Amino acid sequence: MCMTCGCGDENFRVHGLPHPHTEDHHHGDPAGGSFSRIVEIEQDLLSKNDGFASANRKRFAAKACFVLNLMSSPGSGKTTLLVETVRRLQGHLPVSVIEGDQQTSQDAERIRATGVPALQINTGKGCHLDAHMIAHALEKMPAPENGLLLIENVGNLVCPAEFDLGESSKVVVLSTTEGEDKPIKYPDMFAAASLMVLNKCDLLPYLDFNVEAAIAYARQVNPALQIISLSARTGEGMQAWLDWINNGVAEARAGSNRGAYTYLGRGAKTEYCKA
Repeated sequence: MCMTCGCGDENFRVHGLPHPHTEDHHHGDPAGGSFSRIVEIEQDLLSKNDGFASANRKRFAAKACFVLNLMSSPGSGKTTLLVETVRRLQGHLPVSVIEGDQQTSQDAERIRATGVPALQINTGKGCHLDAHMIAHALEKMPAPENGLLLIENVGNLVCPAEFDLGESSKVVVLSTTEGEDKPIKYPDMFAAASLMVLNKCDLLPYLDFNVEAAIAYARQVNPALQIISLSARTGEGMQAWLDWINNGVAEARAGSNRGAYTYLGRGAKTEYCKA
């Protein structure tokens, strides 16, 4: 977690604007501290984050917005997947995107080139997005009503898994150019996700990647994990991904009619129920 990697969120930028972030919401510096103190700081940090996430979730529910938190290691093809996703959904569904990177706005610019609104969060030295950053982003770009908000987290298979953003579901993207043992090397990420997207399947003929082993490892960590194999570059398997999203949007709209979604905690199997 952040207690050991040393990242801080006081210097994050939303849309390139500096934010002082002076309130009591820091990752802390456990250097030299006892293990019990580190645990205490981590629990306090996550508790504060959960408070912001709960407020975000209420805002999303009020707009019947389906929100996905996409996580992966760098280079998995998340941004390409998002570009191809929004191109296919344009005209059928209100969509907006929040991009998380340590530096630059290149990914947000790629999304905007499709005509879909996108907002960039630069985390500086931070290795993940948190719920407070998303809350500030929503002040500049409100979530689409009866639509879809896609959040691309910072490329990192560790810290993003711990931080609830108020999303409807976490999605982990694993590419065939990575090792099939990633799910057991980084189990928290795959345990927290509702869906694993296996990307870059068009490269399988040229790689020594065992699809069956990757799926078995993922299910070993999270037996309830749904899995979709696709290639964002060629479009193979994209319809299954779009169908999954459309089902989530329909559930979010139905949930707004019956009552808001309730967060049940960081369980690997069931995170949400309808009130």
